[in-house]
Amino acid sequence: MKPMLPTLTFNTSKIGNWLYEIKYDGYRGILEWTEQKVHLWSRNGKDLLPQFPEVKSFLDTISERMQEHLPILLDGELVILENPFKANFTKLQQRGRMRSKEKISSESSKWPCHYLLFDLLAYQGNDLTSSPFLLRKNKLSELVQLLELPETPDPGDDKLLQYIPFSNSLKKSLHNMKEFESEGIIEKQAQSKWLEGKRTSEWLKVKNWKTASCFITSMDEKNGYFHVGVWKDTSMFPLGQFLFSLDYETKAALKTTIRENHTGREGSMYFVDPGICVDINYLEWTDNQLREPHFKSLRFDLQPDDCTFEKFIHDEAMFPPDITITHPDKVLWERNYATKLDYVRYLRKIAPYMRPFLKNRSLTVIRSPHGIFGESFYQKNKPESSPDFIESTVIDDINYIICNDLKSLIWLGNQLAIEFHIPFHPVTSKYVSEIVFDLDPPDRTYFHLAVYAAGILKQILDELGLVSFVKLSGNKGLQVYIPLPENRFTWKDTRRFTSFIAEFLVQYDPESFTTERLKKNRGERLYVDFIQHAEGKTIIAPYSVRNNEDGLVAAPIHWHELTDALCPTQFTMESVLKRLVQMKDPFSSFFHCKDKQPFERVLKRLGNHG
Repeated sequence: MKPMLPTLTFNTSKIGNWLYEIKYDGYRGILEWTEQKVHLWSRNGKDLLPQFPEVKSFLDTISERMQEHLPILLDGELVILENPFKANFTKLQQRGRMRSKEKISSESSKWPCHYLLFDLLAYQGNDLTSSPFLLRKNKLSELVQLLELPETPDPGDDKLLQYIPFSNSLKKSLHNMKEFESEGIIEKQAQSKWLEGKRTSEWLKVKNWKTASCFITSMDEKNGYFHVGVWKDTSMFPLGQFLFSLDYETKAALKTTIRENHTGREGSMYFVDPGICVDINYLEWTDNQLREPHFKSLRFDLQPDDCTFEKFIHDEAMFPPDITITHPDKVLWERNYATKLDYVRYLRKIAPYMRPFLKNRSLTVIRSPHGIFGESFYQKNKPESSPDFIESTVIDDINYIICNDLKSLIWLGNQLAIEFHIPFHPVTSKYVSEIVFDLDPPDRTYFHLAVYAAGILKQILDELGLVSFVKLSGNKGLQVYIPLPENRFTWKDTRRFTSFIAEFLVQYDPESFTTERLKKNRGERLYVDFIQHAEGKTIIAPYSVRNNEDGLVAAPIHWHELTDALCPTQFTMESVLKRLVQMKDPFSSFFHCKDKQPFERVLKRLGNHG
């Protein structure tokens, strides 16, 4: 059956009883499940399950519980989630084009797809399409709870059927859309029926448009597209092409102007000097191309010199509107060249991955007002000049900043807070939230010792049944994380464990590892720093940039990447952002495994050995 489709609008609706859902960029699919068969039908009537076997495998795991609800018909979106509010459509397209079963199997294990449910069309064989949307939605929510499926999309949850909730608040929905760079939102009338194959105004899609101010560089008379660019230094930088949303009069005027003023021609292509400035709406900038470009307006108030690459990447980042990035062209790093704009833009893009680790943590930052070219200093106290939206909490007479939202993170970045150090528990608890082993070699030439130590640690933790994660320190070493259940374990509990593991490593290879605190006594051995894991101590936050001459990132990695070829210098701001487009966030399941960790059982084993 053909799905019901929303109508694209550039303005949110004010009249009616509207409910709001985040729009995820994926493959629309209708899940048909009977006692005999299960299919996930695409808009073109193709069964998607053979191409996405991980979804079929998950359906098999809940098949027994699903029997009493069959036959059932569900409407949803097949996606590869980047964060709870955004899907990676480019990666999904790559998966969809694969033909090798081995390649499909490999990719499905590395970055599994999720099927996000948003509508219930039939239940126990009863057709619900004529029922009001709100009733269908509530019945779907009840089913999700009965099946113990996630009630919000989450890339770290291995339950691959998840629910898209609705909100009554347009303001909240738009806020989440912008903060997490979602594709858009869907507005649905609460009383709307489900109309097969119809594009209806009772469902509206509002896209999260970015806007590029640029100039026209050429026109292809054959297909009607106009090509645009901006100035990057003294050269023209191409952004792509546009055609959609041009009205007849504007299109005709542009064609006439370009024909009459072209400076060169090759076949159907007419080239012009920069002179016609336009604003283009688009969804994403990927592979140096504007995705889904739509004409917005002519910009008679702009000169071509106003259309710069720096302005383009500033606008593309969609910073919180009430924060002005000051001195964006200030150079912070020469090696792995980066300006202040590059750095704050990195924070904007990495925010969905970094913010969960900053949430409710008292922050210690290293500020570098002049990048690597000047003095740096630690800052714990919230400055008196901080804006009102900056949260804080007083601990031991220090008024620590709490970074719980995007605006606070970007404000800190604009203050050139480069390193973000956090304690091992939130301010809401005195119990330990995670254990971290800091593996610190003498210098970067001994990084192989950190790889060696982390590999041994992984084996030990696997044998104990503990799920662990690994990240680079951003300098010369590695850090191994063990998430713990919240509000359960004390510093005394974790110290028993960390000291035992550290001593085991030293006894295992005393020529390579040491717990000696004095550097002069370590020689060429790696320091297993378990002392740093203590109350009042801090660790560099995942995805924080380091204040070293390379501007490297304390980047999470997958365990399979822990090889002799691994090198800290591979992890710059630019490369880390590229990684997260191409592969799943290595820490995506960090918070999901907490309650499953058998740490209490491990402590009992230690007690028996003691």
